[in-house]
Amino acid sequence: MPDLVQTLSKLYAPLIGWILVGWVLGRLLPKRVPVRLGQLLLRVGIPISVISFLYRTDLSGLILVGPATAWVAMLSGAMFAWLWIELGLGDERLKSLAIGLGGEQTTDQPLVSQWSSPVQGSFFLAMMIGNTGYMGFPVVLNLVGEKYFAWALFYDLLGSFFGTYVLGVAIAAKYGTAHRLKKVELLQKVLKNPALWGMGAGLLLRLLAEWKLLILPHMVQDGLRGMAWTSVNLALVLIGMQISQLKSLNKIKQAVPCLGIKMILIPLVVGTGLMFFGINFDQRLALVLQMGMPPAFATVVFAENYGLDRELAVTNVVCGFFVLLLLLPLWIWLFGSVT
Repeated sequence: MPDLVQTLSKLYAPLIGWILVGWVLGRLLPKRVPVRLGQLLLRVGIPISVISFLYRTDLSGLILVGPATAWVAMLSGAMFAWLWIELGLGDERLKSLAIGLGGEQTTDQPLVSQWSSPVQGSFFLAMMIGNTGYMGFPVVLNLVGEKYFAWALFYDLLGSFFGTYVLGVAIAAKYGTAHRLKKVELLQKVLKNPALWGMGAGLLLRLLAEWKLLILPHMVQDGLRGMAWTSVNLALVLIGMQISQLKSLNKIKQAVPCLGIKMILIPLVVGTGLMFFGINFDQRLALVLQMGMPPAFATVVFAENYGLDRELAVTNVVCGFFVLLLLLPLWIWLFGSVT
């Protein structure tokens, strides 16, 4: 137990500290600052971090379990979202039928559905898309370390990223009421992702180092590592800045089951299933942590650009962060090697 307390204290200090710094800066600085910081991290910080950590990570074993787990988690989230929405719509149909058969209506207002098309779209996205990059990377690096970072990275880039910009865009386009990306624009967005190119460069450098064809000097490695950890901390600052600009926290009724299923049920069930695939504690913990990440800020972006329910997206993002802080000890206790 002392090891668990020490591990959590080392994680919570930078996690909460840097996000709090970002929240304060977000209140004081112009709104364009987080936009510029996000662009800097996307184009420079994240690719350098990916290259640095991949160069030092262990690529042996069943590493493709990472993206496979991501797709299982996302598709499970979509299935549970559909079931929950159907239950909600079914309940509304029963109420309408009861009123139509002579049941009493307490008000003169017609029955308004809580599951409109924009609400369903935001609910689906929050169930499927987790913040496995800006939030997931710092958490995994602090709890699991650099050795197995590739498991979290492959989960994000070959799972969550494609899920976000393929399934996510398709869902947003289906349920939204606004602008829709064309297929060419979607393909360009995927191919232009700097983190994807960073992964390719990092894998190439790692392979060259293993084959003794190119080994980076220690000074270069240390420089890349320093820039990588700086980017990780700046990503937490960016999250704090983004949280500071969120205005409303409504739609709790839909957010509770959404976060409960996405952040508790799916990591618990899928994480337990991973025990039968012969992967070690740290590898499994890295994947469970990624599955248990709160809904990504991309859900808010999609809501704004596709005409989905922004209030539900915002509520899921903010509440999900606090739920994550409560759940981290559970995941370490159940799936980690720290006791």
